[in-house]
Amino acid sequence: MSKIVNYLKESYLELTKKVTWPTWEKLQNSALLVLVATLILAVVIFLIDFAFQHLMEFIYAL
Repeated sequence: MSKIVNYLKESYLELTKKVTWPTWEKLQNSALLVLVATLILAVVIFLIDFAFQHLMEFIYAL
């Protein structure tokens, strides 16, 4: 049981004293970057799916 308590104490100490947390502005910028990248990736996947759908419909119609 003492190992668990020691682990929790050390984890708390590391999270409060040793970890460098991002500022609110950096956090917002990172979140915006992830949002934009996700939207771009979704559009690219949609376009690929759309192209393959029409390509397969064309092939099956032959």
